[in-house]
Amino acid sequence: MCTVVVRWSPGRPVRLLALRDELTTRPFDDPGRWWPDRPDVVAGRDRLAGGTWCATRVGTGATALVLNRPQKPAADPGAASRGVLPLLAVTHGTGWRDHVDVAGMASFLLVLATPDRLVTWDSDGERLRETVHPEGTVMVTSGGPEDRKTERYLEAFRAADPPEGWRRLVRAEPPRDDPGALVVRHAEDGRVFATVFGQLVEAAPGRLRLSWSREPWTGRPWDTLTAG
Repeated sequence: MCTVVVRWSPGRPVRLLALRDELTTRPFDDPGRWWPDRPDVVAGRDRLAGGTWCATRVGTGATALVLNRPQKPAADPGAASRGVLPLLAVTHGTGWRDHVDVAGMASFLLVLATPDRLVTWDSDGERLRETVHPEGTVMVTSGGPEDRKTERYLEAFRAADPPEGWRRLVRAEPPRDDPGALVVRHAEDGRVFATVFGQLVEAAPGRLRLSWSREPWTGRPWDTLTAG
Protein backbone atom coordinates (compact mmCIF):
# COMPACT_ATOMS: atom_id res chain seq x y z
CA MET A 1 0.00 0.00 0.00
CA CYS A 2 1.42 3.36 -0.93
CA THR A 3 -1.26 6.07 -0.61
CA VAL A 4 -4.04 6.37 1.97
CA VAL A 5 -6.55 9.20 2.48
CA VAL A 6 -8.75 9.11 5.59
CA ARG A 7 -11.63 11.40 6.55
CA TRP A 8 -12.54 10.94 10.18
CA SER A 9 -14.66 12.70 12.79
CA PRO A 10 -16.24 11.30 15.97
CA GLY A 11 -19.61 9.66 15.54
CA ARG A 12 -19.52 9.58 11.73
CA PRO A 13 -18.64 6.76 9.32
CA VAL A 14 -14.94 6.50 8.50
CA ARG A 15 -14.20 7.14 4.82
CA LEU A 16 -10.99 6.02 3.17
CA LEU A 17 -9.26 5.82 -0.17
CA ALA A 18 -6.43 3.31 -0.48
CA LEU A 19 -4.19 2.96 -3.53
CA ARG A 20 -1.92 -0.07 -3.62
CA ASP A 21 1.34 0.16 -5.57
CA GLU A 22 3.08 -3.17 -6.16
CA LEU A 23 4.87 -5.31 -8.71
CA THR A 24 2.30 -6.13 -11.37
CA THR A 25 3.31 -9.82 -11.25
CA ARG A 26 2.48 -10.24 -7.54
CA PRO A 27 -0.84 -12.14 -7.29
CA PHE A 28 -3.65 -11.11 -4.95
CA ASP A 29 -7.35 -11.70 -4.38
CA ASP A 30 -10.11 -9.08 -4.36
CA PRO A 31 -11.73 -8.22 -1.00
CA GLY A 32 -13.63 -10.99 0.71
CA ARG A 33 -13.91 -12.98 3.94
CA TRP A 34 -10.73 -14.98 3.39
CA TRP A 35 -9.87 -15.86 7.01
CA PRO A 36 -12.13 -18.49 8.67
CA ASP A 37 -10.85 -17.48 12.12
CA ARG A 38 -11.91 -13.89 11.40
CA PRO A 39 -15.35 -14.22 9.73
CA ASP A 40 -16.18 -10.56 10.47
CA VAL A 41 -13.16 -9.24 8.55
CA VAL A 42 -13.32 -8.21 4.88
CA ALA A 43 -10.03 -7.65 3.07
CA GLY A 44 -8.07 -8.28 -0.08
CA ARG A 45 -5.59 -11.15 0.25
CA ASP A 46 -1.97 -11.27 -0.85
CA ARG A 47 -1.47 -14.75 -2.25
CA LEU A 48 2.27 -14.92 -1.57
CA ALA A 49 2.40 -13.96 2.12
CA GLY A 50 -1.25 -14.64 2.99
CA GLY A 51 -1.86 -11.26 4.65
CA THR A 52 -3.49 -8.06 3.47
CA TRP A 53 -2.86 -4.38 2.85
CA CYS A 54 -6.30 -3.16 4.03
CA ALA A 55 -8.84 -4.84 6.31
CA THR A 56 -12.20 -3.84 7.78
CA ARG A 57 -14.02 -5.49 10.68
CA VAL A 58 -17.70 -5.13 9.91
CA GLY A 59 -19.03 -5.34 13.47
CA THR A 60 -16.86 -2.54 14.87
CA GLY A 61 -16.38 -0.40 11.75
CA ALA A 62 -12.60 -0.47 12.25
CA THR A 63 -10.35 -0.33 9.19
CA ALA A 64 -6.57 -0.85 9.23
CA LEU A 65 -4.02 -0.43 6.46
CA VAL A 66 -0.29 -1.03 6.18
CA LEU A 67 2.16 0.88 3.99
CA ASN A 68 5.76 -0.01 3.30
CA ARG A 69 8.39 2.45 4.54
CA PRO A 70 11.85 2.95 3.01
CA GLN A 71 14.17 2.62 6.01
CA LYS A 72 14.27 -1.19 6.18
CA PRO A 73 12.88 -2.72 2.98
CA ALA A 74 13.50 -6.38 3.89
CA ALA A 75 12.58 -8.31 7.02
CA ASP A 76 15.02 -10.39 9.00
CA PRO A 77 14.81 -14.18 8.48
CA GLY A 78 11.88 -15.58 10.43
CA ALA A 79 10.27 -12.19 11.14
CA ALA A 80 6.53 -11.74 10.67
CA SER A 81 5.16 -10.33 7.41
CA ARG A 82 3.76 -6.79 7.47
CA GLY A 83 0.57 -8.17 5.93
CA VAL A 84 -0.52 -9.56 9.29
CA LEU A 85 -0.68 -6.08 10.86
CA PRO A 86 -4.06 -4.89 9.46
CA LEU A 87 -5.68 -8.15 10.56
CA LEU A 88 -4.32 -7.78 14.09
CA ALA A 89 -5.24 -4.09 14.29
CA VAL A 90 -8.90 -4.57 13.36
CA THR A 91 -9.12 -7.53 15.73
CA HIS A 92 -7.34 -6.07 18.76
CA GLY A 93 -7.45 -2.31 18.17
CA THR A 94 -4.60 -0.36 19.72
CA GLY A 95 -3.61 -3.52 21.60
CA TRP A 96 -2.34 -5.18 18.40
CA ARG A 97 1.26 -4.88 19.63
CA ASP A 98 0.60 -7.52 22.29
CA HIS A 99 -0.03 -10.08 19.54
CA VAL A 100 3.02 -9.76 17.27
CA ASP A 101 6.75 -9.22 17.67
CA VAL A 102 7.70 -6.30 15.41
CA ALA A 103 11.43 -6.89 15.99
CA GLY A 104 13.01 -7.84 12.69
CA MET A 105 10.02 -6.80 10.59
CA ALA A 106 10.53 -4.60 7.56
CA SER A 107 9.70 -0.93 8.21
CA PHE A 108 6.04 0.05 7.96
CA LEU A 109 3.34 2.61 8.63
CA LEU A 110 0.20 1.12 10.15
CA VAL A 111 -3.07 3.10 10.03
CA LEU A 112 -6.05 2.30 12.28
CA ALA A 113 -9.27 4.23 11.70
CA THR A 114 -12.21 3.54 14.02
CA PRO A 115 -15.42 5.42 14.87
CA ASP A 116 -13.66 7.10 17.80
CA ARG A 117 -10.03 7.56 16.74
CA LEU A 118 -7.43 7.70 13.98
CA VAL A 119 -4.01 6.38 14.99
CA THR A 120 -0.84 5.61 13.03
CA TRP A 121 2.29 3.69 14.03
CA ASP A 122 5.50 4.41 12.11
CA SER A 123 8.33 1.85 12.33
CA ASP A 124 11.80 2.41 10.88
CA GLY A 125 12.84 -1.14 11.73
CA GLU A 126 14.12 -0.17 15.16
CA ARG A 127 11.70 2.26 16.80
CA LEU A 128 7.90 2.43 16.74
CA ARG A 129 6.30 5.88 16.94
CA GLU A 130 2.58 6.31 17.63
CA THR A 131 0.57 9.35 16.48
CA VAL A 132 -3.03 10.15 17.37
CA HIS A 133 -4.56 12.36 14.66
CA PRO A 134 -7.24 15.03 15.12
CA GLU A 135 -10.45 14.87 13.14
CA GLY A 136 -10.30 15.94 9.51
CA THR A 137 -8.77 14.60 6.30
CA VAL A 138 -5.35 12.96 6.57
CA MET A 139 -3.13 11.67 3.75
CA VAL A 140 -0.19 9.29 4.28
CA THR A 141 2.23 7.67 1.83
CA SER A 142 5.13 5.25 1.86
CA GLY A 143 7.56 8.11 2.42
CA GLY A 144 10.60 9.49 0.62
CA PRO A 145 9.75 11.03 -2.76
CA GLU A 146 6.17 9.77 -2.39
CA ASP A 147 5.57 12.43 0.26
CA ARG A 148 5.17 14.88 -2.63
CA LYS A 149 1.72 13.37 -3.07
CA THR A 150 0.61 15.06 0.13
CA GLU A 151 1.91 18.42 -1.07
CA ARG A 152 0.19 18.02 -4.43
CA TYR A 153 -3.13 16.39 -3.57
CA LEU A 154 -4.14 16.77 0.08
CA GLU A 155 -5.98 20.07 -0.36
CA ALA A 156 -7.91 18.65 -3.32
CA PHE A 157 -9.01 15.66 -1.24
CA ARG A 158 -10.04 17.95 1.60
CA ALA A 159 -12.21 19.95 -0.79
CA ALA A 160 -13.81 16.93 -2.51
CA ASP A 161 -16.71 14.82 -1.24
CA PRO A 162 -16.12 11.07 -1.05
CA PRO A 163 -16.66 8.71 -2.62
CA GLU A 164 -17.30 10.21 -6.06
CA GLY A 165 -15.18 13.31 -5.58
CA TRP A 166 -12.21 11.22 -4.51
CA ARG A 167 -12.74 8.79 -7.38
CA ARG A 168 -12.65 11.71 -9.83
CA LEU A 169 -9.29 12.80 -8.42
CA VAL A 170 -7.87 9.31 -9.00
CA ARG A 171 -9.18 9.34 -12.57
CA ALA A 172 -7.86 12.83 -13.34
CA GLU A 173 -4.43 11.64 -14.54
CA PRO A 174 -3.13 8.47 -16.22
CA PRO A 175 -0.35 6.46 -14.51
CA ARG A 176 3.00 8.28 -14.53
CA ASP A 177 6.62 7.36 -13.91
CA ASP A 178 6.77 9.77 -10.99
CA PRO A 179 6.77 8.63 -7.34
CA GLY A 180 4.91 11.82 -6.45
CA ALA A 181 2.02 11.01 -8.80
CA LEU A 182 -1.23 9.70 -7.38
CA VAL A 183 -1.28 6.76 -9.81
CA VAL A 184 2.12 5.38 -10.83
CA ARG A 185 3.77 3.05 -13.32
CA HIS A 186 7.50 2.41 -13.40
CA ALA A 187 9.32 -0.18 -15.55
CA GLU A 188 12.87 -1.30 -14.82
CA ASP A 189 14.89 -4.42 -15.71
CA GLY A 190 11.85 -6.13 -17.19
CA ARG A 191 9.69 -5.60 -14.10
CA VAL A 192 6.80 -3.17 -13.71
CA PHE A 193 5.91 -1.49 -10.41
CA ALA A 194 2.54 0.24 -10.61
CA THR A 195 -0.75 1.11 -8.99
CA VAL A 196 -2.49 -2.26 -9.10
CA PHE A 197 -5.53 -1.63 -6.89
CA GLY A 198 -7.72 1.17 -5.62
CA GLN A 199 -10.47 0.93 -3.02
CA LEU A 200 -12.95 3.24 -1.34
CA VAL A 201 -14.21 2.33 2.11
CA GLU A 202 -17.10 3.70 4.15
CA ALA A 203 -17.37 1.93 7.50
CA ALA A 204 -19.46 2.30 10.63
CA PRO A 205 -20.23 -0.26 13.35
CA GLY A 206 -22.21 -3.04 11.66
CA ARG A 207 -22.07 -1.47 8.20
CA LEU A 208 -19.52 -1.55 5.38
CA ARG A 209 -19.57 -0.29 1.81
CA LEU A 210 -16.44 -1.15 -0.17
CA SER A 211 -15.76 -0.35 -3.83
CA TRP A 212 -12.62 -1.33 -5.71
CA SER A 213 -10.90 -1.47 -9.08
CA ARG A 214 -7.70 -2.97 -10.45
CA GLU A 215 -7.52 -0.04 -12.89
CA PRO A 216 -8.78 2.84 -10.74
CA TRP A 217 -7.55 5.56 -13.13
CA THR A 218 -9.93 4.42 -15.89
CA GLY A 219 -13.62 5.19 -16.33
CA ARG A 220 -14.65 1.57 -15.90
CA PRO A 221 -17.16 0.80 -13.12
CA TRP A 222 -15.78 -0.29 -9.76
CA ASP A 223 -16.93 -3.50 -8.05
CA THR A 224 -18.89 -3.01 -4.84
CA LEU A 225 -19.39 -5.09 -1.70
CA THR A 226 -21.80 -4.17 1.09
CA ALA A 227 -22.19 -5.80 4.48
CA GLY A 228 -24.46 -5.13 7.44
